[in-house]
Amino acid sequence: MNQGRGEGWVVAQIILIAAVVLIPPDLGGLPRLPEWCLPVGIVVGLIGGMIGLLAVRSLGRNLTPFPKPKEDTTLIQSGIYRVVRHPIYAGLVVCVLGYSLARTSIPSLILAVVLAIFFDQKARREEQWLLAKFPEYQSYQQRVRGRILPF
Repeated sequence: MNQGRGEGWVVAQIILIAAVVLIPPDLGGLPRLPEWCLPVGIVVGLIGGMIGLLAVRSLGRNLTPFPKPKEDTTLIQSGIYRVVRHPIYAGLVVCVLGYSLARTSIPSLILAVVLAIFFDQKARREEQWLLAKFPEYQSYQQRVRGRILPF
């Protein structure tokens, strides 16, 4: 998964997100989450969507689906990037978590956790490329401690 622009990471991400959405909500006879999870999940999902939109807006022309930065990219350290280094991943994880709660699905929730672990690994790889491209990225990492979560 470490060649090219990181195409393998993008394919794996699409597969994991699709699995969260498509897995049967009561797979293996697992019970459903309580009904109160539905409205909580909707709120959590909307928060995740807002985080993602703020990140996309901050990135502007630097946005790419691939973890390897574009040749003509600049290092963004403003907006939501002052709080967390990978807010698009954060937004996706929170959105998928909200979806899983709203769906009251334990299998979806388990896959949401798997997706969070995946994004942490993807972010680690992306940061290797960012460090190679931007000498100032190391001081940015020290200043903004949260990779995906702000803490």
